[in-house]
Amino acid sequence: MTAKEIIGYMESLQNEKQRHVLMGFFKTGPGEYGEGDEFLGLKVPQTREVVKLAVHDTPLDEVHELLMSRWHEVRLCGLLMLVEKFGKLAKKRLENDEKAIQGRDEIVKIYLQHAEQANNWDLVDLSAPKILGHWLLLPTHLGDKQEIIDDLAASDCLWRKRMSMVCTWKTTQQGDPSWCLRYAEWHLHHPHDLMHKAVGWMLREMGKRCSMELLRQFLERHAHEMPRTALRYAIEQMTDDERKYWMKY
Repeated sequence: MTAKEIIGYMESLQNEKQRHVLMGFFKTGPGEYGEGDEFLGLKVPQTREVVKLAVHDTPLDEVHELLMSRWHEVRLCGLLMLVEKFGKLAKKRLENDEKAIQGRDEIVKIYLQHAEQANNWDLVDLSAPKILGHWLLLPTHLGDKQEIIDDLAASDCLWRKRMSMVCTWKTTQQGDPSWCLRYAEWHLHHPHDLMHKAVGWMLREMGKRCSMELLRQFLERHAHEMPRTALRYAIEQMTDDERKYWMKY
C-alpha cells in the first residue's frame, strides 16, 4: 500500500466528536505542549487495525510520508509500522543475522531522523521502547549506542529528551538498570512536567523489574532535589510508610 492510500482511508474514518475530545486531552491549545496538533478523531485500536492491515504491504520508504503527516493518528500509524517492522527483524533467530542488523539500523535511522514528528507523549511512549530500547539490546553498525541516546538527551526538543528516558523501559525489562539510572539523573532538573512523569515512571519500573535497593540508593542521593511529581511516580510501588518517608525529603 502507498502512504497516500493509507492516509485516504484514515481520513475516511474521521470522527468530529472524538476529534475534539483528543484535542483537549493532548493539550493542543495555545501555549500547551501539543499546540497546533491536528486530529482525525480515531481511537488507538482503530489506528492499530490500520497498521495490522497495511504493514506487510507498505514499503519502508512509504513510512516517511506517514511520519510527516499533519494528522496525529497518521503519524502514530507510521511509528507503529516502524515498531512492527523492527520487531520482525529482532526475533531471537535474527539477532545476529547481518541482513536483519542492517534492516534494524535503517529503521532506527528513520526513527531518529523523524524524532520531532513524534511530538506528543503517546507517540513517544508507544514507539521509543520498542524501537530504540530494543535496539540497545541488539548488535548494530550505527556506532556508539550511548552517544546516540546522549544526543537525544542533550537535545533542546522535549520529545527527543523523553525518547531518551522512555526507551530505557525495554532495557529495564531485560534486567539492565544502567540506562534508566543514567538518564533519570540526566533529566532530574528538567522543568517540564512530562519529563518529571517520565523520570519517575522509569525509576519505578527499574525498581520493580531490577532492584528496589538501587531505587532506594538513587532516592537517597536525589530525593531532596527531585520534582515532587517524579518522586511520587518513582515510589508508587512502595508501602504507605515508605512512601511517606520519601515524601518528607
